[in-house]
Amino acid sequence: MSAYASDVTGATFQKDVIERSREVPVLVDFWAPWCGPCRVLKPVLEKLATQYEGRFQLAKVNSDDNQQLAMEYGVRSIPNVKAFVDGKLVDEFLGAQPETMVREFIDGLLPTAEDLLRREAAQRTEQGDLEGALALLERAAASERHDDGVLADKVQVLLALGRVEEARATAARLGPLASQDPAIGAVLAQLQFADTGREDVAALRARVEADPEDLDARLKLAKLDVAAKRYEPALEQLLEIIRRDRKWNDEAGRRTMLAVFDLLGSNAELVSKYRRLLASALH
Repeated sequence: MSAYASDVTGATFQKDVIERSREVPVLVDFWAPWCGPCRVLKPVLEKLATQYEGRFQLAKVNSDDNQQLAMEYGVRSIPNVKAFVDGKLVDEFLGAQPETMVREFIDGLLPTAEDLLRREAAQRTEQGDLEGALALLERAAASERHDDGVLADKVQVLLALGRVEEARATAARLGPLASQDPAIGAVLAQLQFADTGREDVAALRARVEADPEDLDARLKLAKLDVAAKRYEPALEQLLEIIRRDRKWNDEAGRRTMLAVFDLLGSNAELVSKYRRLLASALH
């Protein structure tokens, strides 16, 4: 067995498939010893795993010995090859397919040049080399094959560099449905709260204390709190705006609150709490 192919069980699936797929695509071949077509497909997959020299990993699962795993992934007929990328099941095929078809299937999973630039940019960002990351993302964005993820990454790096207007101009190039991707929605929410540091927090608080109906001051204060990652005080201010005048400034309180929810996608507890409070305030 080569270094690019291995037998996987339910006990090793998380490590050998899910975690490994964050590095390279993983093809999982669900097979059984009694299956004739499996014996035809298996050497094709092993041959290609060797030829591709680690650009993808082959994981072989004996479905008879790992019935729970086969059930979990909806295997009803074998051979069934399922492809995992970045920890997720992204594609599959059934039956003993010819080598040309299997090769095309694999090629469709491999990262593009733009994908590789984006990954390297992410590593540069983690290392604090924001200018280096930006240069890589600009190269990726210059390609005709780039996707909205490249532009969203560029927006995030520009925000980290404090180049807010450039970030806004880049965001304007995103496709009309880009915000439906939760990760991109979070970046756009972050952009909405950028460049708020020029406001005087103490002065805004004084305005609210002097006039609780000063909704403009409340909104600016909420945005400052979000920019400083003080999310709960920000949500309280926005909730108060809605309670006092839900339609004020084209429902700015509600719209801004939804943007904060996008930003807090991973903080399920806080989002859940304030979604309930928002629903109560609206009804």
